[in-house]
Amino acid sequence: MASPVQPSHPQLAVSAAIFRDGKILLVRRAGSPARGFYSLPGGRVEFGETLHAALHREVAEETALKIGIVDLAAWREVMPKTSGGGHYLIMSFAARWSCGEVVLNDELDDHQWLAPDALGELKITDGLQEVIQSARRLVDA
Repeated sequence: MASPVQPSHPQLAVSAAIFRDGKILLVRRAGSPARGFYSLPGGRVEFGETLHAALHREVAEETALKIGIVDLAAWREVMPKTSGGGHYLIMSFAARWSCGEVVLNDELDDHQWLAPDALGELKITDGLQEVIQSARRLVDA
């Protein structure tokens, strides 16, 4: 899979920390950016799309799940590390699983439901632990 040409300006994206029965869903990226890293399902917000609409769409596209959004858990800014890398502002939301079973699209190659404090030796994206802990506090409140 070839890397797409990155825009010359920051991109707005969303991600979902989805909780089900005390576990969180992590997905592994099959392509750039973050190939081989576990992260949260999500992606870019399209022009004219609300953050919540983008989150529901991205989660459905990547995992086929339906979710209930709790609240904004955290945000991260990802700066380009190499020439051609992307600059993203990622709004991460706490969410609860509503229905469905995980069916991955071609952007992902693995998923795991894990206890939030049991990520072990997984290769995860920068800042993921902090996002998960913030989301967990919202879901448990």
